[in-house]
Amino acid sequence: MEKCEKIWFNGKLVDWNDAKVHVLAHALNYGTGVFEGIRVYNTPKGPAIFRLKDHAKRLVDGCKMMGIDLVFDGKEYTYQMVMDAIKEAVRANKNVDYVKPCIFLSGEEVGLNPVGVPASFAITCINMGAYLGKNATAGIKLVTSSWQRPDYLCGPAGAKVNGSYVASCLAKREAIRQGANEAVMLNKEGHVAECTGENIFMYKFGKVFTPSVAEGILQGVTRASIIQIAKDLGYEVCECPVTRFQLTTADEVWLTGTAAEVAPVTEIDGRTVGDGKPGEISAKIHQKFSDIATGKDHKYDDWLDYVE
Repeated sequence: MEKCEKIWFNGKLVDWNDAKVHVLAHALNYGTGVFEGIRVYNTPKGPAIFRLKDHAKRLVDGCKMMGIDLVFDGKEYTYQMVMDAIKEAVRANKNVDYVKPCIFLSGEEVGLNPVGVPASFAITCINMGAYLGKNATAGIKLVTSSWQRPDYLCGPAGAKVNGSYVASCLAKREAIRQGANEAVMLNKEGHVAECTGENIFMYKFGKVFTPSVAEGILQGVTRASIIQIAKDLGYEVCECPVTRFQLTTADEVWLTGTAAEVAPVTEIDGRTVGDGKPGEISAKIHQKFSDIATGKDHKYDDWLDYVE
């Protein structure tokens, strides 16, 4: 990634190296924070943040679940103020394609009952580029992780809680060590849940399938976008349990996520998916997604929040 100059921190724009917290910050020691990852695209009307409203809503809902009040340095923030702050951070930097807002318990506290611990709100902008590598569009390799996707009994699986991503980090490292790009994480029933930072789709029997929310997955914003796009293109979309057998024997498999966007899968656990090449269904959906994100398809203009 490429760093940007300014970080929005508790209402102020500070230099990258000046955005600091104490080593005893509760979030650093216990993972008590909520974050989002949001893509920024160049359009004919200037930089646009993709589905900002949905990302901000999930961020605020995650804070509600975690019991973190939106009060930073004595100032209370609303949902609209959260969105305005994200826009301000993007405007203050150049060459931004990814913005990461994070609300976390920054107060110095030791203990697992963080009542009254102050929170902070940081918004970091970067240029990420292709998250899964420049060659991801040619097809990526997956392996099934030995680490289970944490479900709703382990924490708020529907929110991007900082501490919940330890399992994803372990699974991702496991995949890289095995020469793969990503890891498939199963849930406690042994069904396919998601990858370390992406939702999973497959195409078989003329239909698009993806694990349902009840499978313990993150309710991905890009996932919801792809479901809508697929339906608008005339495909039937089934949100249901997916087994490893179904995934491995699918005609096409692809991943979706803010960072990964739409990534075709050509190999799972050493087995070729389809004919070993990116499929035409995922390619068609990816092209429509790209047109929407870059402001070329005005039918979906409400998915874009222009920075200027």
